[in-house]
Amino acid sequence: MRKAPHDFASGEGVIRPSAGHFIRRSLVRNRRPIVFFSVVALILCSYSPLTGKSTKLITSWKNPKYSGATFKKVLVIGMSANPGRRADFEDALAASLAKPSIEIIPGNSILLRPDTSPLNLEYIRTQIREFKVDAVIVSRLVSIKDSVTYIPPDVMAPYPYYSSFYGYYGAIYPMVYSHGYLIEEKTVRIETNVYAITPPDSQLIWTGTSDTFNPKDAQKVIKNVVKLVTEELNKDNVI
Repeated sequence: MRKAPHDFASGEGVIRPSAGHFIRRSLVRNRRPIVFFSVVALILCSYSPLTGKSTKLITSWKNPKYSGATFKKVLVIGMSANPGRRADFEDALAASLAKPSIEIIPGNSILLRPDTSPLNLEYIRTQIREFKVDAVIVSRLVSIKDSVTYIPPDVMAPYPYYSSFYGYYGAIYPMVYSHGYLIEEKTVRIETNVYAITPPDSQLIWTGTSDTFNPKDAQKVIKNVVKLVTEELNKDNVI
């Protein structure tokens, strides 16, 4: 908390106020600047995009028992009811993970799924087999959470102020009757899994969950998640 400033201009004819009067006037005069600077400080500390951390990895796990060969063909799937967003995500992650030694295939290029078509796992198995895919990266939206946090007024009084009624009342009044403010936040959670295609089925080799804070739009979420997933998969030597 910020203490009320004590730097007053000096000069002749200045009347020095009593202790209670000093506390009350300093609080009232400085109440708005204190709250204003507190809001700014809170925004700078809590709004992750300003620090380049608008998307954070919440949990991750790598299968310690997996010791397969290096992947040659990786299929990227974005699970979304919106075909446009699905394609944007798959294309972006495929481009981000691209390496000379690995072919990264966006799911929308080999898995044709019209909006009204039912799920056909046999078709997916056939496509994976025909295109000789040896790993699949699949991401899905887990949740979108909106939260509102009330921040009470930030007012600091010089100590001690209990010694007189006027000092106490003048100090406590702003705390009780000042308005606080609300902070609205949106958190988008994405889960990403990596599977090795090991006949007759597959094996989970990596999983991670990320949170994106206060994104402006879906494209911002895609951009940040793609960047984070790429960094983590390379760091853990998964792809």
